[in-house]
Amino acid sequence: MLPQLAGARKSLSVLADVNVAWIGAGIVLEVVALAAYARLTEVLLPGGNASLWKIFRIDLASLAFSHVIPAGTAGGTGVSMRLFTNSGVRATDAGFAIALQGIGSAVVLNIILWLALIISIPLRGFDPLYAVAAGLGVFVFAAFFALLILFTRGEQRVASLLDKVSAKLRFIPRDRVMDILSRIAHRIADLESHPELLKKAILYASANWLLDAASLWVFMAAFGYYVNPDALLVSYGLANVMAAIPITPGGLGVVEGVLTSTLVGFGSPRAVAILGVIAYRLINFWLPIPTGGLCYLSLDRRHGGKRGREILRHLIPGEEPDDEEGHSGGQRLVGLRLRIANVLGLQRVALDTNRSDGG
Repeated sequence: MLPQLAGARKSLSVLADVNVAWIGAGIVLEVVALAAYARLTEVLLPGGNASLWKIFRIDLASLAFSHVIPAGTAGGTGVSMRLFTNSGVRATDAGFAIALQGIGSAVVLNIILWLALIISIPLRGFDPLYAVAAGLGVFVFAAFFALLILFTRGEQRVASLLDKVSAKLRFIPRDRVMDILSRIAHRIADLESHPELLKKAILYASANWLLDAASLWVFMAAFGYYVNPDALLVSYGLANVMAAIPITPGGLGVVEGVLTSTLVGFGSPRAVAILGVIAYRLINFWLPIPTGGLCYLSLDRRHGGKRGREILRHLIPGEEPDDEEGHSGGQRLVGLRLRIANVLGLQRVALDTNRSDGG
């Protein structure tokens, strides 16, 4: 994005003509996109374990953590697992839903990108970045179908292999491994035997990506430029496929750089591309961080309210006097660090997972 900022001063004049109604529409589209993602999660989970409102907050909390910690998506997955198991969802079911949600969404995104490229390349030419994105897409498809075949056609082989591994590694209980494998195979069989669920999953995954892309289009329109749909989907698809490479949390910097350069390459005015992408990422990337943090505190009933007050109090600058129990400010700072680690949910995922499955 940095080379595009050379003419950033010209962008300031565009701010005077921004359409506030378009900005509001872009925010609404982002919220609806998140709701579609929550519906995708609901379809992949066994029915009745969690309400749509709770799933929406869990997804938002997971998104917030994946945007601020180096582990990115892995850290967000740990938070989702902990919150789902706390809500009564079996750990195996939650893990299956989260994994299939991530891989399935990636497959749908690549299909959208490839369709956009089929339309765009004859009209606008070829770019070497397309080959990189296509290569990543082939890898995603191969991984998805390999896992699907293993758990539907090669279940016995996988079971035999895992049984041998668990027999050699004594700290891995064989019964537990086989139970997890059985649950995963059962969930895949459920999706196969209920094609309407699979259709809904594809529908909601597509809606999530397309509504998010529409939000980007609206933010560009707010600054006076209407991007052609094929150029928008190619730019959007490339940015999100490249963001899947775990370089920064949530693709920070990668998405902005790819989006701005490709939109300018497709003919968007530089000033509009810079402001449109920044406005879009403020809502798409930054706004879910505080919102998701509040969702986490509302879901973590055991410690949420108390922990939130303690964190806010201790984050206020300045040395505090000893408390009533004689703990110094330095001792409480150590305790704060431990509490923040617990907020991430990474220390207790294994314990919560075991407890939720009756271990």
